[in-house]
Amino acid sequence: MKRIRKSIDIKASATNVYELITQPTKLQSIWPSMIEVANVSRQPNGAHEFDWVYKMAGLHFRGHAKTEEVAVGKLVRTHNASGIPSTFVWTLQGMDGAGTKLTLEVEYKIPAPVIGKIAEAVVLKMNERELDTLLSNLKELAESTASSFAAAH
Repeated sequence: MKRIRKSIDIKASATNVYELITQPTKLQSIWPSMIEVANVSRQPNGAHEFDWVYKMAGLHFRGHAKTEEVAVGKLVRTHNASGIPSTFVWTLQGMDGAGTKLTLEVEYKIPAPVIGKIAEAVVLKMNERELDTLLSNLKELAESTASSFAAAH
C-alpha cells in the first residue's frame, strides 16, 4: 500500500469544510481526475456512499466509496474496496477562529499489473500532485463559500 499525507490551512470554519467534503457531488468540481460520481447516498451526519469513475495514468477505474467513520466537523474516513483499493481519512482541526487545518491521508494500492512496475514511480508522483490540486481547489471553494455566506449575513 502507498500512503500520501497532505495538509492545508483553509480560511473557513470546520463546519463549512466538513459540509463540502461530505458531499460527493462536489468531487468532480475540485478533483481533476474524478470523471464521474453517481448513485450518491448521504446521511444527515455526512456519512455517504457513491459510485465513481477515476482516471489514473490514462486508464479509467470504477469503484464504490463508503464512509466507515465520521465525527461531525472533525473526521471522515472513506473506504474503496474495488477499482483502486484505498482509504481516505480527512481530519479537520479548528484554528481558533482563523479557519481550519485540513489533513488528508490516503492509503491506496496501485493496480500495478495494469499500470506496470516501471510506470509506478511516475504514477506515485502524479498522485501526489493530484492531491495538492484537490486540496487547493477545495480551499478555494470553501473560502469562496465562506465569504459569500459572510457577505449575505
